[in-house]
Amino acid sequence: MNTGKEIKPRRVTAKQVAEAAGVSRSAVSRAFTPGSPLDEDKKKKILQVSEQLGYRPNALAAGLQSRGRSNLVAIVIGDLVNHYDSEILAKLMRGLHAMGKWPVVLGGSAETSEAEVLEVLAYPLDALILRGGSVDESVAIHCAKLNIPLIVSGRVMDAEGVDCVCCDNARGAELAVARLIAQGKTRLGYLGGLAHLSSDQERKAGFENALTKAGLKPAAVKHSDFSYEGGYESLTEIMSSEVELDGLFCANDAMALGAIAAARQQFGMSIPSDLSVVGFDDIAIAQWPSFQLSTIRNDMDQTVSQILRLLTERLDQPEKPSETILIEPEFISRGTH
Repeated sequence: MNTGKEIKPRRVTAKQVAEAAGVSRSAVSRAFTPGSPLDEDKKKKILQVSEQLGYRPNALAAGLQSRGRSNLVAIVIGDLVNHYDSEILAKLMRGLHAMGKWPVVLGGSAETSEAEVLEVLAYPLDALILRGGSVDESVAIHCAKLNIPLIVSGRVMDAEGVDCVCCDNARGAELAVARLIAQGKTRLGYLGGLAHLSSDQERKAGFENALTKAGLKPAAVKHSDFSYEGGYESLTEIMSSEVELDGLFCANDAMALGAIAAARQQFGMSIPSDLSVVGFDDIAIAQWPSFQLSTIRNDMDQTVSQILRLLTERLDQPEKPSETILIEPEFISRGTH
């Protein structure tokens, strides 16, 4: 129904400012462009009218027009319930802001779909950062067709023009297991996350390789969902099956903390004398006095620094060869091994 009322636009336009100030549309543009030639009195009037009307230039349109870049960088994140993902996202967003980029975050669950990624590719992105998750490698094809640089973190994607940053997961697992064996542990279990993810597969492979080198076999292997609750439930199931463990390597810290809680609360075990536990990632809470979790450091600062470097170089040199950076893991000795 037509009420006769004029529909007010959501945003004041440069055309409206030009009409109110009695100047041309191009004069409004020059007033907001540093160094552009414009009479000082005219510029002052335009800025006064803009303030009165509440006008702000469209930075997205201006960036595309002047530099061919939007400064929009999409981040496809994995599971934000995962402490590592949430912590690295915060660091990555701060780094992008410092570069003058505007992060657009997509996901927050372990199963972000290809359709969701295709939706965000409809925007004029400067780049796409794919952080872990289970998105199919076909995303690289879509990015290539749209000339959108793709940086992958947490896994290695073998595709032309795609840069990757990933922890050496197998090496990290081997460090953890070697330390447990050095402590005299021989009945070792593996508590993994989602079995179809490459990070879990690589950490499990490192666990098994280290046992094989020592002439040992896994005492138990259990997969969960990388959560505290999953670690608690999985350790409870393992111990309830009468499997005797003296050491446990967990594919991330959250599951390790859940497993420790279950061992203490459900079975009255002492950590580490009855059961030694090592995690993976070194999230912030791992070092809290109440936890003091021994773990493998998957260095977030190095990872973010390399992502931002690769992004800068890819934007400056679109045709440069693909580059893969492996972050060296480090065993962090605390109180649970």
